[in-house]
Amino acid sequence: MQVLSEITGLSDKDCFYIVERHKNKFDYPLHRHHEYELNFISNGAGVRRIIGDHIETIGQYELVLVTGEGLEHMWEQGSCKSEDIREITIQFSPDLFDAGLLSKNQFESVRKMFEDARQGLSFPLEAIMKVYSKLDTIATETDSFVQVIRCIQILYELSLFEGRKLATSAFAKAPHRSESHRVEAIKEYIHAHYSEPIQLGELADLISMSPTSCSRFFRSHASRTITDYITDVRLENAVRALVDTNESVAVICYNCGFNNLSNFNRVFKEKKGMTPRDFRQMYKKTKIIV
Repeated sequence: MQVLSEITGLSDKDCFYIVERHKNKFDYPLHRHHEYELNFISNGAGVRRIIGDHIETIGQYELVLVTGEGLEHMWEQGSCKSEDIREITIQFSPDLFDAGLLSKNQFESVRKMFEDARQGLSFPLEAIMKVYSKLDTIATETDSFVQVIRCIQILYELSLFEGRKLATSAFAKAPHRSESHRVEAIKEYIHAHYSEPIQLGELADLISMSPTSCSRFFRSHASRTITDYITDVRLENAVRALVDTNESVAVICYNCGFNNLSNFNRVFKEKKGMTPRDFRQMYKKTKIIV
């Protein structure tokens, strides 16, 4: 079973593909595509959003940017009862903003936003309200050049806000970045050995620090403890295995470094809001054969 690979309406001669829809249900299956996508929804409280391994029920307003080519995503009906859901979708090729343009000072915030959106990026209500007036009329603008300028303005204004990453980096195949080479060394070791027992002393030796100093240093630079980071990496890989393989939950649990099935189920439910078994069933039922 595979995820639907969507062929979008963007042509080689267009900068942006913009479409506005009014509907009372979401019925498009889990899919992915090469193009970048900015998706706005209003009056959609109760709709369930799936971006990679992240599942969430949305509120009245929703604005998400997806730039990961292989990142599966969809919006499904969930508990939404609205008879007039408004959706505006803007799609554009990654080639529209090439490396030369994104390297310019004026596009630094946009470049970072595109990188973060490889995991799916959800914008706060404040950001939505900032660009709402442009979004509101962009699909009905008759001058295509003005549409292009407004799309670029929308992207720039959104890049000034702190969006929330949705899918885990392992699921989205997004690179993990660090401000410190020593933190990077610890992260690389954890990603290579997450299926094995990892001792603080091993990590401390990597960066020539005492265990106490190593723990304090990592937390100050990574904004979470080493233990939390190890758990997150193991969980990310467990989620990927649940989606991509038919291995049992127990086998996945132990293969990903968890040594206790009950603890794995508890941690998974805390992070994902459902059990591993329920996640697998829910995720795979949204896929179609292509």
